Amino acid sequence: MTLRLCSIEKLLLVTGLPGSGKSIFGKTASRRGIPVINMGDIVREHARERGLKVTDQNLGTIATELRQKLGKAAIAIIAFEKACQTGRKLAVIEGLRSLEELDYFRGKVPKYVLVAFHASPSTRFKRLLSRGREDDPKTWEEFELRDRRELDFGIGSVIALADIMVVNENITLEQLSAVVENLLESIIEG
Repeated sequence: MTLRLCSIEKLLLVTGLPGSGKSIFGKTASRRGIPVINMGDIVREHARERGLKVTDQNLGTIATELRQKLGKAAIAIIAFEKACQTGRKLAVIEGLRSLEELDYFRGKVPKYVLVAFHASPSTRFKRLLSRGREDDPKTWEEFELRDRRELDFGIGSVIALADIMVVNENITLEQLSAVVENLLESIIEG
């Protein structure tokens, strides 16, 4: 049996409710050559492996099952392993939803920065409708159910503990990208 060492020294952890803009952080980091692990993508991978359609309901069920089977940090454990496989010292993990996930990452690396994205429900709903990903809600009722599930996982507590809060309201995508670029630069230098 070979013990695999992990070279990750610092994690940039990103949280926020769906449609808040957190993926912009990941895209910006990726353009800079920083590996990005998306926790939602991990759940989508599990759905595809099971031959399930990638719907919000299926993803919610899988996320809940993974947490029941492997503990509340289940997706964080998988995400950290993926980050370790990059062989890099710095990585972004996008999509934290619970304090257990945050605690797991805190216990694995000497340094981390938690960045939270926030936008109003109406703004986020409009963004999700226009994004049109197959697991995005199509109605306000579906949107509210998804938010409630995320809040039940504990995402509100994670957002409350953020080192940095990005309010993504009434700004353009270009403006948000500039904010994120500057933020990423200051985090990397710090």
